[in-house]
Amino acid sequence: MVQRLEALYRKLREGCSAQQLGRSVPMSRYTTLRLGGPADLVFNAASVDQLSLALKAAREMEVPVTVIGNGSNLLVRDGGIRGLVVRICEDFAAVTEPTPLPDGIFSLTAQAGASLQKLCNAAADSSLTGLEFAFGIPGTVGGAVYMNAGAYGGEMKDVLHSVTAMDMEGNTRVYTAQELELGYRRSALMQTGHLVTSATVVLRPGDEDTIRTAMREFIQRRRQKQPIHLPSCGSTFKRPEGHFAGTLIEGCGLKGFRIGGASVSELHAGFLVNDQQGTAADYLQLIAHVQKTVFDRTGVRLEPEVRILGEDAPLTVL
Repeated sequence: MVQRLEALYRKLREGCSAQQLGRSVPMSRYTTLRLGGPADLVFNAASVDQLSLALKAAREMEVPVTVIGNGSNLLVRDGGIRGLVVRICEDFAAVTEPTPLPDGIFSLTAQAGASLQKLCNAAADSSLTGLEFAFGIPGTVGGAVYMNAGAYGGEMKDVLHSVTAMDMEGNTRVYTAQELELGYRRSALMQTGHLVTSATVVLRPGDEDTIRTAMREFIQRRRQKQPIHLPSCGSTFKRPEGHFAGTLIEGCGLKGFRIGGASVSELHAGFLVNDQQGTAADYLQLIAHVQKTVFDRTGVRLEPEVRILGEDAPLTVL
């Protein structure tokens, strides 16, 4: 594996800057939880061509590939990630000008690494309404499509028109929104293994002041009700049918419960936070404790919404 990684490093280095590629990079640097051991190689893709090259080269050299966005819904174990981690983030984040369509609507296309905040601001700048719900969701456009992100009564499926995606061999195709089969925190991409390279949304004309007022209200609600000042991955658990995860957790008396450096937020029990420089092992144990306690007391199974990757740290032999 070491030789294959070195060969892949040299291949990627031919077509990118030194800042785009790193060896043995702590994944805590790239997750909002500030957790995670080292990845063997990390590549920050800046174009579709670079992304395709990286995937094809890794496949040819039999190096495993993990693709991530800005790490806002990600937990990397303490042992890190073997192989190549491809980040589709701030270097891959262009947003187009609006394009007029029939029936008075407009489309906007964003590369997958663009933040939802950037896309929402682009829409507001052009007085286009429909994306206000997404302002403040701490993710990229690619991740939002992959998970069908939503908040405050809106979801990506409400505005999504089409997506350009790439398979792990570097080939692209276009999906319509209907083909993505978007549902609660799921999409067909989870089964196909394709990754988003760009997404097109359709929006209607509105009043910029009204749009920005709604965006400010949503972000203010987040600041009041969610621990956005602490390292977290957002809502840790999916919403169980007929329930709210945070309400169940709080009802079980778990607010403030701690394992190591990770705890259940005192502000919102649906958020598990890394508030004392915890480890991924702390966080995983906390998830398991919350799941067991809630199931034992209510019969409801909580399913993590956070994406868990990597290997556990090796045991220390004394």
